[in-house]
Amino acid sequence: MNEEVRTDVFHALSTPVRRLIIDELAERDGQTLFELCARLTMKHQLSLSRQAVSQHLDVLEQAGLVHARRDGRYKFHHLDLAPLRSAVAGWLGPEP
Repeated sequence: MNEEVRTDVFHALSTPVRRLIIDELAERDGQTLFELCARLTMKHQLSLSRQAVSQHLDVLEQAGLVHARRDGRYKFHHLDLAPLRSAVAGWLGPEP
């Protein structure tokens, strides 16, 4: 795996808020920004602005961990763990 890609993945995961966003998408994939903000507020008592959550989503998208799909005026965010699996594959080796 390209070292730059691995660095992007680990940088994206270095912030607790981004890990919570990944947790929320793992629990329910395909959420809008509004839904993610609401879940972060209700479940984790985080009162972040939509702009702040959007910036975190941008970092996750740049690392390839999140992909966005537009449908009309809504943007749905989907989790993709393939970059994370690739980043750790060399360390973990084949599954038993």
